[in-house]
Amino acid sequence: MKDLEFNELNIKVGGPENGVIRLNWLGKSNDRQPRTVLDPFFQEITAGAQQHSAKVEMHFEQLEYFNSSTITTIIQVIQDFRAKNIGLVILYNGALKWQKLSFEALRIFEKSDKLLEIKTL
Repeated sequence: MKDLEFNELNIKVGGPENGVIRLNWLGKSNDRQPRTVLDPFFQEITAGAQQHSAKVEMHFEQLEYFNSSTITTIIQVIQDFRAKNIGLVILYNGALKWQKLSFEALRIFEKSDKLLEIKTL
């Protein structure tokens, strides 16, 4: 699994280590059609998670900005991971108002199956 560099967005991939693939989101995701690049990237992450029986942690704490097209992609990833029984943990910086508003809204996707956890740091 390779890191992603796309315009001002960088996603650094770590692991799998101790059953976790870590994705550190850095920079800005402001492309109008991020799915053209993010979909193939997440297909690779999905395959790696299944191969290693790992969950995925997405760390957004250092991300400066993302647009509505990016949040739509993240929602699709949440749904894809759940359909494939892959655990996902989303961590964000609760001190940043834009992150708090965005990620708190995603809590509607948390279910009793615990395949999605949203945490603030």
